[in-house]
Amino acid sequence: MRIARWTHNGDLSEGFVIGDRVVAFADGATVADTLARGLGRAREDHEQILHQLRESDASAVPLADVVLLAPLVPASIRDFVTFEEHVEGVSAGVEGKSHVAPEWYEAPTFYFTNPHTVHAPGQELHPPVTERLDFELELAAVIGAAPAVGESNLTAAEAASVIFGYTIMNDWSARDLQAREMQVRLGPAKGKDFGTVLGPWIVTADEFEQYLDEEGFLQIRAEVRVNGEQVGEDLIANMGWPFPELVAYASRNSRVVPGDVLGSGTVGNGGCLGELWGRNQGLTPPPLREGDVVAMSIEGIGELVNRVGATVAGPELPPARPRTRRRHLADPATS
Repeated sequence: MRIARWTHNGDLSEGFVIGDRVVAFADGATVADTLARGLGRAREDHEQILHQLRESDASAVPLADVVLLAPLVPASIRDFVTFEEHVEGVSAGVEGKSHVAPEWYEAPTFYFTNPHTVHAPGQELHPPVTERLDFELELAAVIGAAPAVGESNLTAAEAASVIFGYTIMNDWSARDLQAREMQVRLGPAKGKDFGTVLGPWIVTADEFEQYLDEEGFLQIRAEVRVNGEQVGEDLIANMGWPFPELVAYASRNSRVVPGDVLGSGTVGNGGCLGELWGRNQGLTPPPLREGDVVAMSIEGIGELVNRVGATVAGPELPPARPRTRRRHLADPATS
């Protein structure tokens, strides 16, 4: 099953993509409602709509006639870093040689990014002023509800049952801004939070069972092209941890809820320019510029395409002011 959000003649709809058509959920339901009800209920709703389409296709709209939106409004977005090859390449650009910290192997590290700046398939990106704009090719899991499974401290088996489906994720990055922020040992922040793309739709988890190997890794291909030229390709199975273990870790002493998005982190072998810059010890291929078109494809899902638009300069702020570091207010009687 494929689930999407779209506009048609100015009206917002949410529902299923069936073949080359889209059909809205019954009773005005939303993707958020569908995730909260769980995958089992989604299958029932899908079967009902298929039955209705056999009788009449009046409710269906050609996919070519709609404008796709991001397939969900995320409750949160966690972005992991699970591809060892990606870490090796990026570290070579930062440290001058490939290095994977021992701590990387201990647990699947992630950061939270901004759910309020999610872009749609085909939407033009307007990044901040940057000299090192980059893409990041990722697979993302979308969380739904599962019967008799909680939200906290899930086992990997329990976590597998709350994965509703998957979508493609492009975690845009301004590497020069990110590099400054990481020197403060906090972040990334403004180097990342200006745009994340999800889409073109959510493909439900049952569609991927055929690709799972004996350890639970997804044996599917991921590719990225810039202006039609392939830059990177990898297998999602090269992750250090399968997705259920990422979800279980995210839930540890915390919560995962329907609508949460968990990115795999950037795939290796050219899943981003930053990795290639590290390996090539220079800006080859060149950073993205206005007019560049980034096209990502992942087996079993489809293609996600976006164009880079003009940069947008935010208001200037002054640097930190030197302060006295005194600990007490001055006595008004002596001032």
